[in-house]
Amino acid sequence: MSRRSGILEFAVLGLLRESPMHGYELRKRLNTSLGVFRAFSYGTLYPCLKTLVANGWLIEEPGNITEPAATLAGRRAKIVYRLTADGKEHFEQLLSQTGPDAYEDEHFAARFAFFGQTSRDVRMRVLEGRRSRLEERLEKMRASLARTRERLDDYTLELQRHGMESVEREVRWLNELIESERAGRDLRGSATGGSAQQDTTSGATGGLPRPGDDPRPDTPDDTAT
Repeated sequence: MSRRSGILEFAVLGLLRESPMHGYELRKRLNTSLGVFRAFSYGTLYPCLKTLVANGWLIEEPGNITEPAATLAGRRAKIVYRLTADGKEHFEQLLSQTGPDAYEDEHFAARFAFFGQTSRDVRMRVLEGRRSRLEERLEKMRASLARTRERLDDYTLELQRHGMESVEREVRWLNELIESERAGRDLRGSATGGSAQQDTTSGATGGLPRPGDDPRPDTPDDTAT
């Protein structure tokens, strides 16, 4: 399984832990709640759902078509995906993991989105691991800039500084989160449906979207998932 596929499976299980959904609704939630999935399609989601069903972590249930016109037209009810007991157990196991992958850009964004379902000690380990990873990145960026400063034109130099400032902002943000966790404060005020939507820097740092960001409109496919 690729790293991105693993992140998608984690996110799908997390969203379905909140409530059953059909494929189009899942895609919308992934796009609006998890910035790392803004550019994926049904061609990516559908195989993931089938894999989760085959593993026994999800079950497929027929949805209801409430419009008589749709029934007369012969349109199929959308398939609704529901998390099984084994799927819930598997997701909780994934939530408890705090290995190096949890500190990487895309995986951290997905993990942070489900901090509302994660225990405090695991949140702390992930936040501290992410901070250490970024501090290492920042040290390398500073060293590289010091070596190459004289050979860079003004615009390239400004781009390098912008990247460093983005990482520095996220480190400051992580420091604030870690301080809040140590003080026993939860960041649940802006969460929707149990998944957090906190702002981080974008680009090199792989942050989450700002609350209120709207993805490009999608047209539902009634015959898909």
